[in-house]
Amino acid sequence: MPRRYSHDVLVIGSGAAGLSVAIQIAAHARVAVICKGKLDEGSTAWAQGGIAAVLDDTDSIDAHVEDTLRAGAGLCHEDVVRFTVSHSRESIQWLVDLGVGFTKLVTPDGNEDFHLTMEGGHSHRRIIHAADATGRAVSDTLSGQVRRHESIEVFEQHIAVNLITRDGRCCGAYVLDIEKNSVDLFAAPFVVLATGGASKAYLYTTNPDTATGDGIAMAWRAGCRVANLEFNQFHPTCLYHPRAKSFLVSEAVRGEGGVLRLPGGERFMDRFHPQAELAPRDIVARAIDHEMKRLGIDCVYLDITHKGEAFIREHFPTIHARCLELGFDMSREALPVVPAAHYTCGGVLIDLQGQTDVPGLYAAGETAFTGLHGANRMASNSLLECFVFARAAAQSIAAQLGSVSSPSGIPDWDASQVRDSDEDVVISHNWDELRRFMWDYVGIVRTTKRLRRAQNRAHLLQLEIAEYYSNYRITADLVELRNLALVAELIIASALERRESRGLHYTLDYPQTSAQALDTILTP
Repeated sequence: MPRRYSHDVLVIGSGAAGLSVAIQIAAHARVAVICKGKLDEGSTAWAQGGIAAVLDDTDSIDAHVEDTLRAGAGLCHEDVVRFTVSHSRESIQWLVDLGVGFTKLVTPDGNEDFHLTMEGGHSHRRIIHAADATGRAVSDTLSGQVRRHESIEVFEQHIAVNLITRDGRCCGAYVLDIEKNSVDLFAAPFVVLATGGASKAYLYTTNPDTATGDGIAMAWRAGCRVANLEFNQFHPTCLYHPRAKSFLVSEAVRGEGGVLRLPGGERFMDRFHPQAELAPRDIVARAIDHEMKRLGIDCVYLDITHKGEAFIREHFPTIHARCLELGFDMSREALPVVPAAHYTCGGVLIDLQGQTDVPGLYAAGETAFTGLHGANRMASNSLLECFVFARAAAQSIAAQLGSVSSPSGIPDWDASQVRDSDEDVVISHNWDELRRFMWDYVGIVRTTKRLRRAQNRAHLLQLEIAEYYSNYRITADLVELRNLALVAELIIASALERRESRGLHYTLDYPQTSAQALDTILTP
């Protein structure tokens, strides 16, 4: 039998944004946290580099803002950038107070201070990190706080299916209990979408399997606008190895002196940008893609051997150890790397409080579009965005608690007209087809012809998935496929709307950048 739950706040997603909202609102509310797998298995745990923040006396908010605006290729919302950067120090202090063990160094005067590293697009060392496993350190700390809080109830192995709206307001969600194979009702006057991005729409990605655009798809079906979904960031350096699924080599490797080389040992990034390996990610990824296609090679090479084994073991222990497992010693040889889908810069449109178009529905993190990233996210601004907007959403919700209650009479999920599927191969086939045509036609370099081809494929898939969804009992795989196919359509539609090349969106049919910078906003 399906169950019914009632909470003050329903948080869908267990990454940095979702858990931060839950922790900060739990003093005032009963909170449910929904996560597909285990609590600490979100994309946050995969983050290697760190969190961008103004912490050093030689740095400034203005400098961080200027770097972000430059990387965003004219599309960043300056008020949002300044709002985010201005709250960076307090966000880091909150994490420190929770117990995140950021890497420290001994200063010349004998005191300890946080070690800050450099990454692409930044003009100062401002990336605070926990060695090369910052995401894991943050995720473990936040997960521990959530598990210990008596006001937070965690539902692992659950996946949200659809949001529930009544009288124009979001008031909960239908959620599939994966282990019991039942769809339960979670009622709450406030719902927060923090499900991450949609990089699993692409064949090659640095993201975990959970990054299927669920929050974006659910918000769209509930009536929310989305923005700038054509800007898909491809991380320039994902390890090229058949057994290294989704393993990226952190930007910090280049920040600490790593250089990109062709198979013959020649450096090439200085031909594409004055900052060479530390150019913004879109430029580095496009340069690698260009060289691979020009020379017909499978990968390029990232070389930091000149820094020596002791330096590499100290600064990149996780990457070094994983590479050794795969047969590479990065202290003695260059690593084979390729670009891979990494970050969804667009998402569900929200304001500075995290509020979407639908009252009662909030979004934070990679699911959301704030205007911070513009046409290209600058390295390590994403985790910062999670914490800043999680706090803003929690404060907004806290101010309204008690003034809104969940409506009564919400019906249970109706599964009376469906049956168990006898052809799940359709799901795996469609999943594979979707990710392949997105990689081939909606990748780093695009054309209108390729996008139209992808649009036709996506439309046919949507029809097939809708028929399947209507007739068979849902599974987690079907829910993810349905969401990913919808988000893929929105990505393609957004890319066709933008008739210029800007940042992460590069099309051979419109290679120039327009004089006027406008967001691409789609309305249901």
